[in-house]
Amino acid sequence: MNTCVSSYSFSKLKKSPVEVVALAKELGFASIEFSGNMDLAAARTVREACERAGLAIVNYAIWADFLRADSAEAEARRLFAEVDVAAALGAKCMRHDASGGFPEPLNARNSFDQALPVLAKGCRMVAEYAASKGVVTTVENHGLFCQDSARVASLVGAVNHPNFGALVDVGNFLCVDECPARATGNLAAMAKHAHVKDFHVKPGTDDNPGEGWFTTRGGNFLRGSIIGHGNVPVRQCLKNLKRAGYEGAVSIEFEGMEDCLAAIRIGRENLEALIQSL
Repeated sequence: MNTCVSSYSFSKLKKSPVEVVALAKELGFASIEFSGNMDLAAARTVREACERAGLAIVNYAIWADFLRADSAEAEARRLFAEVDVAAALGAKCMRHDASGGFPEPLNARNSFDQALPVLAKGCRMVAEYAASKGVVTTVENHGLFCQDSARVASLVGAVNHPNFGALVDVGNFLCVDECPARATGNLAAMAKHAHVKDFHVKPGTDDNPGEGWFTTRGGNFLRGSIIGHGNVPVRQCLKNLKRAGYEGAVSIEFEGMEDCLAAIRIGRENLEALIQSL
């Protein structure tokens, strides 16, 4: 495994992708991933900037929703253009969301199991197109509706395509009150890419801590932290990935209240020490 950084970590600075490339290089990273949509011209510019800086682009992460689009087929066709962007970047992996859930009023009476055939159809169409471009596609445990490890595993199994797998974010499981170590172990064999994120956690029985904190599905409180400063058992999660044979990049995603440049630097140092200790 090797450390990487997501452009998302720099979002508070409101920098352009090319400016983020320079910052990632200054912080000592050898690889980067980009979060957020871009067009083909921007992708070529960013790729050239990364090549000059000696940074590999390992992943392109974008938004999608197969349930709230006109149809799964229409959303898949829209994502074909995003696959082309990933290919233009030179990224070998692309993460797209599955869905944030059924639109109202359907969300009050429809389950994930009812959504699964629609999600699988859309994801499979994108995976098949992406295979022709040399890009692996993934779904992340992200967005609450498709965030539990069992739901992600069900979707990967339903898609049943060698070009499709999971992007395992070791911290995101806490958003649905799932043990990160156990959940990472559940998905490790399906991992095509990984994010490392840390959180401070307070139980929902406490008073709301206020600014900077958000509420999990089960009513607990989370706040983004520097890797190694929070409650996510990062070492155990990394061990589970390694035991399953994962040898790829692990991208830092920082979303805490601290100065992001200092937080990313400290997080990288802590993450590298953890990887070396495995």
